[in-house]
Amino acid sequence: MKSSLLNTVLTSKAGVAALVLRVPVGLILAAHGAQKLFGWFGGNGLAGTAQWLSSMGIEPGYLMAILAGGAEFFGGLALVLGMLTRPAALAAAFTMLVAIFSVHISNGLFADNGGYEYALTLMVATLALAIQGGGTLSMDKVLSEKLG
Repeated sequence: MKSSLLNTVLTSKAGVAALVLRVPVGLILAAHGAQKLFGWFGGNGLAGTAQWLSSMGIEPGYLMAILAGGAEFFGGLALVLGMLTRPAALAAAFTMLVAIFSVHISNGLFADNGGYEYALTLMVATLALAIQGGGTLSMDKVLSEKLG
């Protein structure tokens, strides 16, 4: 039973196009997560992200910073590798949905005004990956073949 559920999660009929979507989206998510968790790439790090989230009423700020940063960083790395693509993509899509409605929605659509277009684009891309899976060139494919 557990093996068949895992095999369902890992199996994908998507081709190489999944790789074309997975890698850049995964890298972007991982970079944003690294900003939140580690302060890399000009980010505020965990303490700064926690304070920012708390200032918007997203509490507990520290836990929410870990969850958001972790979903982006580790989910992004998983997408790059095509490893557990569907769960990683769903976690990232949910994180983007939360970002849209808790941070960006009041600013309208366009990102130059702090709007939600960028988060929406990432959410739609990750939902596509959740639906289609990791594709031919993925760790998911390797693992599903080993499970037989």
